[in-house]
Amino acid sequence: MKVTVEHEFWQVFPEAQISVLMVKGLDNQVDESKDPYFKSLLDKGAKRAEDFISDENFTQNEVIQEWRQAFSQFKTKKGARSSIEALLKRVSQGREFHPINPLVDIYNSVSLSYAVPCGGEDLDKIVGGLHLGKAKGGEAFFPLGAESDAPALPEEIIYYDEEGAVCRCLNWREAQRTMLTEETKDAILVIEAINEKQAVRAQAAMRELQTLIEDYFGVKGEITHLSLDNPSLEI
Repeated sequence: MKVTVEHEFWQVFPEAQISVLMVKGLDNQVDESKDPYFKSLLDKGAKRAEDFISDENFTQNEVIQEWRQAFSQFKTKKGARSSIEALLKRVSQGREFHPINPLVDIYNSVSLSYAVPCGGEDLDKIVGGLHLGKAKGGEAFFPLGAESDAPALPEEIIYYDEEGAVCRCLNWREAQRTMLTEETKDAILVIEAINEKQAVRAQAAMRELQTLIEDYFGVKGEITHLSLDNPSLEI
């Protein structure tokens, strides 16, 4: 299998970095006795996230402005926001985070800690290769909880495979088809950055993500940073 960031993505975001962590042989089953560990991890992430939302006017914080500007550069569904904005919004509102499943909890804690968008997909559910690029329009997409198809828009930046969209508007919303579940054994985790300053945080975030996964699952994942000069990797 190949992961490819297509040329049309780099045309929009030439300074971007897409950091990828491949992890295989996981046991992602939920053990409720471990909930205190994951709740603590999420609470610590939320506390670290406060450093990125110091301006009382939430939308004026640098991270929010950067991602809103990024989303203005391609076609999006009305109201679509980066996943990191959604997480930081919860922190700004004083809302708690609760465990979902081990892998998701770990990447959400890292996303919060470094204010970078993180996402993950079940490798075994990806059909053919995984691509990041512009949608032709009409790519099938069933988001979590949906009862009908919500296909991608023409020119929207999406992750996709041979079956359709995997995640729409960069890391805004993911498909049920490939989402991480308790049954996930092999996963691909992605952290996005669209400028050099974010890329530095993303690299640190990826190292922490790798360490947390190794400590909890006993599995050491492999990190690759994709860029304009290094746009693909073979799995």
